[in-house]
Amino acid sequence: MTVYTQLLDGTSYRFDGLVDVLAKATPRRSGDELAGCAALTDAERVAAQWVLADLPLTEFLQQPVVPYETDEVTRLIVDTHDRVAFGPIASCTVGELRDRLLSIAAGDGISDPAGTLRDLAPGLTPEMVAAVAKIMRNQDLIAVARAVRVRSAFRTTIGMPGTLATRLQPNHPTDDPRGIAAAVLDGLLLGCGDAVIGINPATDSPRAAADLLALLHDIRARFDIPTQSCVLAHVTTTIELIAAGAPVDLVFQSVAGTQSANAAFGVDLALLREAEDAARSLGRGTVGDNVMYFETGQGSALSAGAHLGTGGKPVDQQTLEARAYAVARELRPLLVNTVVGFIGPEYLYDGKQIVRAGLEDHFCGKLLGLPMGVDVCYTNHAEADQDDMDTLLTLLGAAGCAFVITVPGADDVMLGYQSLSFHDALYARRVLGLGPAPEFAGWLDRLGMLDDTGRVHAIPPSASPLRAML
Repeated sequence: MTVYTQLLDGTSYRFDGLVDVLAKATPRRSGDELAGCAALTDAERVAAQWVLADLPLTEFLQQPVVPYETDEVTRLIVDTHDRVAFGPIASCTVGELRDRLLSIAAGDGISDPAGTLRDLAPGLTPEMVAAVAKIMRNQDLIAVARAVRVRSAFRTTIGMPGTLATRLQPNHPTDDPRGIAAAVLDGLLLGCGDAVIGINPATDSPRAAADLLALLHDIRARFDIPTQSCVLAHVTTTIELIAAGAPVDLVFQSVAGTQSANAAFGVDLALLREAEDAARSLGRGTVGDNVMYFETGQGSALSAGAHLGTGGKPVDQQTLEARAYAVARELRPLLVNTVVGFIGPEYLYDGKQIVRAGLEDHFCGKLLGLPMGVDVCYTNHAEADQDDMDTLLTLLGAAGCAFVITVPGADDVMLGYQSLSFHDALYARRVLGLGPAPEFAGWLDRLGMLDDTGRVHAIPPSASPLRAML
């Protein structure tokens, strides 16, 4: 195993292989400390970042973080790596890749920064992208992510410049259709729901999932809403519902960065490909055929005991999160989001760690070519509050985030965590000059819900044409 060393202020720091140096170079987070792979001091972290900055990118092709022979995610990463796209950066170190990305994002001598970054994406592995994120400041993550353009489409187009889409999440603790319909109305009146109207069902009953799909389909069809619906059941349930003729738009699944973590979710690549084929065969999209919706989150592999890599060493949670994006991009999704603070303080302890992780995840996902969104959220036992979420939302809006998740009152009463409210999305769009997805904006305009600048009115429900229709 390769040993990396760095002399810093008279102390020599030693790192046992690539897995070790990646973990110890990661900005501090509680999950890595729980896994026993974090740097013990800030000085050790800086030494690891120094070593990492000097590593050639080719090192990541020669040393898999998780063994090729035992992990299908590694095989996917290695077997689909585009050597031609990698060519322009093949001689770079991690530090030089950082400089190159910032130069491209700034448009230094480049006429089409977005196109350059898009062409580069197939040549980047998740481990390369995770590594460069570890030596970037928050502003670096924002600047580069903002320059990336990733477009996906179904009934609305996601990722267009100048837009911030939203998932309208009308969860209910008993799946009461009246409560769900009221939450959907609330969100639509505030211009939310253009990415998806997506329900986390309270049970795993296929019958209940079918009823919820029918409810969302009826609402969307009745008012001719250009959006897509999703009931976030397990992928096997959704495949069964497709076969039974249910009105399925998108197939949802949580995914992770190792084969064993995905097995804990009850999925593998073959099953996900089967689900994509089934949903695409329905032809329900009107402006595109991206049919998959994936959620990820730092710490998911560790929580499943599926975080060990080459040599039996624990892999840091940010690198494993980036590897989950290799799974996602293989399936050409409409939407991908990290549920950044949802898993809890065991993995991201406080607001500072959640903000940093959200920016990392968004940067890594976009750079790898995904329509990347973020559930800006926290649990009530974390050292975080809504001010931290305001900060992260604003930074993500500046970074060109594709979509965020919104729930009534910022409080998901079924899942028991804090996310964003519909009003928070209004704030972000107004302050940052952003709008909904174009097809959805046209629908809002036809209802008289946009002002002369194209922004959604914050008007009482009684004054809304949509309210009158209902």
